[in-house]
Amino acid sequence: MRFNIVLDKAEEGGFNVTVPALDGCFTQGDTMEEALENAKEAIVCYLEGLEKLNEIKTKPDLTIREIEVAI
Repeated sequence: MRFNIVLDKAEEGGFNVTVPALDGCFTQGDTMEEALENAKEAIVCYLEGLEKLNEIKTKPDLTIREIEVAI
């Protein structure tokens, strides 16, 4: 799979990375190379999390509900 990522120079040094296609998927690195490697790992972890969520949703004896929390 291919994903576009956004590399943004951090004020404190290094790079912040976001993955626009995966809401909330972000990481950072001290160098661009490290940021790219961390981005690959973050994407894999994000997708593994979605897979686990799908496993939960497919169990017939579980009920899943969405709730709203005021903050």
